[in-house]
Amino acid sequence: MAAPDVTTPGPATPAPASPGPATQTPATPGPATPGPATSAPATSGPTSGLAKPIRLLIVDDDPLVRAGLRILVGGSDDIEVVAESGDGAQAVTAADAHWPDVILMDIRMPRVDGLVATRRIRSRANAPQVIVLTTFDVDEYVLEALRGGASGFLLKDTPPREILEAVRTVAAGAATLSPMVIRHLIDHVADPAAGNRRARARARLAELTSRETEVAVLVGHGRSNAEIAAALGMGVPTAKGHVSRLLTKLDLNNRVQIALLVHDAELI
Repeated sequence: MAAPDVTTPGPATPAPASPGPATQTPATPGPATPGPATSAPATSGPTSGLAKPIRLLIVDDDPLVRAGLRILVGGSDDIEVVAESGDGAQAVTAADAHWPDVILMDIRMPRVDGLVATRRIRSRANAPQVIVLTTFDVDEYVLEALRGGASGFLLKDTPPREILEAVRTVAAGAATLSPMVIRHLIDHVADPAAGNRRARARARLAELTSRETEVAVLVGHGRSNAEIAAALGMGVPTAKGHVSRLLTKLDLNNRVQIALLVHDAELI
């Protein structure tokens, strides 16, 4: 019976061989675990601006309009409604509290209207973009809203897909106005002070170089950076740089205001 006791430890000797593979088993997950862990933060870092939904504030005194816009945005993965306001005073407060990227702003509201609210919001540092919601045949203040810093306007009967695209466009830093829309507005909005504004606009544009004036006129025609570059025989980065310098030099918020200034000066 002692013999079986001695032979039993004999086969047990190969058992240490199993730790050998066992050491290899942790080795496989070892490199794999750090791999995904490092790439995850790296991915979220650079793409956080793209993956993060566009924060939208809806401002309208009509609860049905606000509800309809909220339902519309609810079907989009890249836009989220962070707050609603029923007038311009609430809009200013909500913009400070919720830091939206874009505001859909009605013009005609009680207490503080959309024009005043737009000026107040856009005068602040890191201000959100503003799209004015308007009924074209009724509102005569669209140009004032654009001069106050709004990036564009939408008619309240605009198709849902176009509303969402306008929000995305403005969030990306572009304007939602086409040259046709700008001309249409200028043709239809009564402006008794046009003569004074023309003189002021020309005085401001007189500070520009000839090249900057050419770029400003093309912006007034609604041309993109690529189209400006092609028209003037320059690279797109150079055209973009000219537009940025125009905004700084003229102390303007966006391309729409450049276009309006050019129209005021009657260079188009």
